[in-house]
Amino acid sequence: MDGHDMLLSPAGVEALRTALTRAAFTANGIATRLGPQATGGVARNDFRAALRATADGEPLDTLIRVFVCEQTEPEAAVAAALAPLSIDEALAAGLVERYGDGLRMGLDLEPYGDDWWVLADVPASARPGRPLHAEHVLGIGGATQTMIGAAVRQPVQSALDLGTGSGVQALHLSTHARQVTATDVSRRALRFAATTAALNGQQWELLRGDMVQPVAGRRFDLVVSNPPFVVGPGTTTHVYRDSGRVGDAIGAELAAAADGLLTEGGTMQYLANWVHVAGEDWGERVAGWFAGTGLDAWVIQREVADPMAYVNLWLTDVGEAADPQRMADWLDWFDAHKVEAIGFGIVSLRRSGHDDPVLRVEDLRQRVEAPMGDRVAAWFDRQDWLRRSGDGLLDARYRAADGLQLRQEATMGAEGWGVDRQVLTMPHGLRWTEEIDPLVLALVGGADGRLPLRDQIALLAVAHDVTPDELAEAAGPIVAHLVERGFIEPVRS
Repeated sequence: MDGHDMLLSPAGVEALRTALTRAAFTANGIATRLGPQATGGVARNDFRAALRATADGEPLDTLIRVFVCEQTEPEAAVAAALAPLSIDEALAAGLVERYGDGLRMGLDLEPYGDDWWVLADVPASARPGRPLHAEHVLGIGGATQTMIGAAVRQPVQSALDLGTGSGVQALHLSTHARQVTATDVSRRALRFAATTAALNGQQWELLRGDMVQPVAGRRFDLVVSNPPFVVGPGTTTHVYRDSGRVGDAIGAELAAAADGLLTEGGTMQYLANWVHVAGEDWGERVAGWFAGTGLDAWVIQREVADPMAYVNLWLTDVGEAADPQRMADWLDWFDAHKVEAIGFGIVSLRRSGHDDPVLRVEDLRQRVEAPMGDRVAAWFDRQDWLRRSGDGLLDARYRAADGLQLRQEATMGAEGWGVDRQVLTMPHGLRWTEEIDPLVLALVGGADGRLPLRDQIALLAVAHDVTPDELAEAAGPIVAHLVERGFIEPVRS
């Protein structure tokens, strides 16, 4: 994309960056100007303290009032705050718009991170009654943040953002990828992404087309996507939300394309929704997406919604809540296809090159220690270690994870307390819990990094009156599971 594909001219982008930098219109600059109380209020859409704190009329005050507090301000004040960008170019680009006797924001200009800015469309909540553009470009919402946190942040040569929208995922990729490519089916979205890139001094390869079509035949070290994943009858009204595919087919389509997109050792991650169909196991259904791909796959379900809540959410998101026919048609489609619920989660794939790819599809609803991307990278690393260990799993030494806790439930009986359940709990990382029996407890309790597991098993065999071979055979899969979950860690020499 060249300068003519941006919302502003190249000189206009430079002028806007100068204005924003001069005024300190950054996340840190705004927090410093407002103070903690007003900053906290803004996070709750309570602008009262922020408006009191920005009454002096300085350029930063005006920018906060217009682009953070959604106020209409006098044209002279807005012109002074945006200078050297001319008001005429700001109006032509849609950055601001005339309203009443002043100017208000026409686009969402969001200070982000330490010194970034992201350009997007104004959300539906800020313009009640105004229908969203069919090619509405989202700002930084909940799904965006989920994908940002879930992405593996390791240095790579090449990275791809599928369905870039405003370009925020590409911004993050630029911090650890030498080359960033981004695609979108929407020409309008690519104009936003090109402007976001230029405003932040970035150069990305921006390509127009539906999902992977623009990069057919090319491979990347890392691929991320926050695609139009909304599940439904395939109706397309807003491209950020609707893929045009029926049901949850977009998730299956990305899974099928992953192997052809990745370099050896490459990783692909994307957000997806999937249906829970009556009489079917949702996990088995989603696992079918990855059959025959040859990729390691970890699919985690973070949320589940019933059809009514799901339809309400997405109709409200685009201001369609008052369209009863649209709601009825959507719900009828769910009923006809026996959809009981819709799951939301994260798909992480790796082209490991092994003949025995690992596939896990599971619920992970608990709060996870951020950043999730570090947990994903560590999970893949543990899979690689387990495969390399092979038959030598029992020859390794292990230690219990830092902070690992044991919780017991017991019932008082005639002879005192009797333990009913014992649960291992990880207070950090993925915060897994695992119910265990006394033998597994003994294995974990003895994992202090000093003895090889085979020697530890020999001692336990004597204590439990079984042969070491019998115990070793039983312990192998258990130990592999404990390593995969991160309850115990191999001591790497």
